Amino acid sequence: LFVFNNGPVGINQISSEVPSEYSLEQNYPNPFNPSTVIRYSLIENRLTNLKIYDLNGREVANLINENQNAGTYEIEWNASRYSSGVYFYELTAGNFRQTKRMLLIK
Repeated sequence: LFVFNNGPVGINQISSEVPSEYSLEQNYPNPFNPSTVIRYSLIENRLTNLKIYDLNGREVANLINENQNAGTYEIEWNASRYSSGVYFYELTAGNFRQTKRMLLIK
């Protein structure tokens, strides 16, 4: 269990099998209230960052900022402290960067 600026966060490695490509999946559920799960895959051991941004592009949470081994992971984000609206989550690992949209409805 890790603690960041938005409270406790659990990162679960759900598979250590090396995937064929980097991926960032759509969060589920989406829309969500108050928490959602984000799943992603890494093909190499990399410094990994997963950040949440609001509609104005301001960083509101830094969920992951650590070296992670190749594999598939999921992390739950509890947004109970945030207002309803559109948020973006961005995964960066090495040269891979992908951003997806999610909707918090309270």
